[in-house]
Amino acid sequence: MAYDLEEQEQLDELKAWWKRHGNTVTSVATAALVVFAAFQGWKVYQHKQINEASAQYDLLSKTDAKDIKTIRSISSQIMEKYSGTPYAARAALLVAKANLAANDAKSAQSQLEWIISHADEDALRAIAQLQLAGIQFDAKQFDAALKTLSDKHDPGFDGLFADLKGDVLAAQGKKAEAKAAYAEALGKLDAEGRYHRYTERKLDALGS
Repeated sequence: MAYDLEEQEQLDELKAWWKRHGNTVTSVATAALVVFAAFQGWKVYQHKQINEASAQYDLLSKTDAKDIKTIRSISSQIMEKYSGTPYAARAALLVAKANLAANDAKSAQSQLEWIISHADEDALRAIAQLQLAGIQFDAKQFDAALKTLSDKHDPGFDGLFADLKGDVLAAQGKKAEAKAAYAEALGKLDAEGRYHRYTERKLDALGS
């Protein structure tokens, strides 16, 4: 196929450009393909992890609450093998509840601390903080409980945090501060909910 002079010049320029930059273009294209393949592979891996974690969590949630050995075993597997999935924190919360029911507060505390450090969901972290503060309160670790309650948390739980703070302060004999905490809680709890009624009773019990 014959080329005219202008076409031949363009072809020569293209050949010269490719000679200078061809290796770079090829390297960039190859790298892009590698990145794309890795990204697709990671998506497949994540999907597989979530499906497997979901199946394990479903099994965990159907386990008899009294079968603490099985609950600990399955939850441990989920937390170790599928820590990057949302099911890990849920499994930790479930086993923490089971451990509390079995009077193993130490293990429950460890799992709740794990949730606070690892969970991506603010609500799960807030629930874990409340339960951890409750354990500390029951153990009369009042300063530790107040610190846990003062840590950053999901604002949707402000009422419950303030209510428990009132309990801790009342136990410390800090009546005025406890009343202030209960008053704060009443302003943030659902006025029609049972927690609001409980908090009202506790505030009334402190007197004037």
